[in-house]
Amino acid sequence: MKLYYAPGACSLGIHVILEEIGVPHEGQLVNLREGMQYQPAFKAVNPASKVPVLELDDGTVLTEWIAIAGYLAATFPAAGLEPADRLDWARAMGYISYINGTMHMQGFSRIFRPEKFSPNPEEKEAVRAEGKRIFIEGFDLMEHALGEREWLLGSYSIADAALFYVSFWAEGRNTVPLPPGIAAHYARMKARPAVQRAMTQEGLV
Repeated sequence: MKLYYAPGACSLGIHVILEEIGVPHEGQLVNLREGMQYQPAFKAVNPASKVPVLELDDGTVLTEWIAIAGYLAATFPAAGLEPADRLDWARAMGYISYINGTMHMQGFSRIFRPEKFSPNPEEKEAVRAEGKRIFIEGFDLMEHALGEREWLLGSYSIADAALFYVSFWAEGRNTVPLPPGIAAHYARMKARPAVQRAMTQEGLV
């Protein structure tokens, strides 16, 4: 398998999942700063010009974080990343959808790409402030969901990999403070060998 990724992007969460599973894979760097995602070679792989992309051994291409994570968890059940209980599976999908769709796309994107939400330079700081509000609200909701547990669903799952990548953005890029429970979750994630391998391979440590 081949993972198309950008260091420290949301693809980091998929990279973590691949390392947890232990399946052989290679990484294909996509330099977002240089606009490689818009070049014909990458658009031929993913016309949406986004990472992550997972190319399977038979050439099949999977896109979108939740789809890739769900496929990997279901295809490699021995890794224990797919909740066995269907209700827990539904909760995992809900958490991931919120992290991807709201915290990431509506919150973080406003902080770092305000021009995508308003072409008016005078509104840039207001857009960023709204993004920070959404990001903080998201972490508060995830803090409530986590409760006193170590992992979002009680046992470790793909939902924790999703929470990890936005926590990395908050902590590593100093965007917003993490609530105590989320900070503890982030520390537990960083202590996992699979996370350490993924971060080392991406040059993040």
